[in-house]
Amino acid sequence: MYALATGSLCLIICLSGLGQGAASHAKDEAAIRDVVKEYVAARERRDAAAIGALFTSDADQLVSSGEWRRGRDELVKGTLASSQSTGGKRTISLETIRFPARDVAIADGRYEITGGAGGDRRMWSTFVMTRQDGGWRIAAIRNMLPAPPAQ
Repeated sequence: MYALATGSLCLIICLSGLGQGAASHAKDEAAIRDVVKEYVAARERRDAAAIGALFTSDADQLVSSGEWRRGRDELVKGTLASSQSTGGKRTISLETIRFPARDVAIADGRYEITGGAGGDRRMWSTFVMTRQDGGWRIAAIRNMLPAPPAQ
């Protein structure tokens, strides 16, 4: 009887922990989606301070042209220059978010620019995020142009 009660208690404790993990992931996913939405909004406003606040100090970004922006200051400068030169409306629609470690997330989504100088562009974007000071920050972005299938 004692073993059965102890086993049941253990199962209840374990299951309640799983529920907290799922709730925590849902909360983190929502926060990560908000960071990406704010990134797009700050780009549209061309707000350097708001863009910079979303990134870790050592963040980097590899863009579809092959330019590699290293460090927050270079990233903000390049982001603003890109928005200025290409124009258009940007959207990023996250499709997946996963957590390879407790304070690390990888978010993948479709990145589209419509009405830009070079016409509409459909790409993919991957964000690596870290939790810092109680909030999520972008540590890296990788933008990719889909390649046609190999023949």
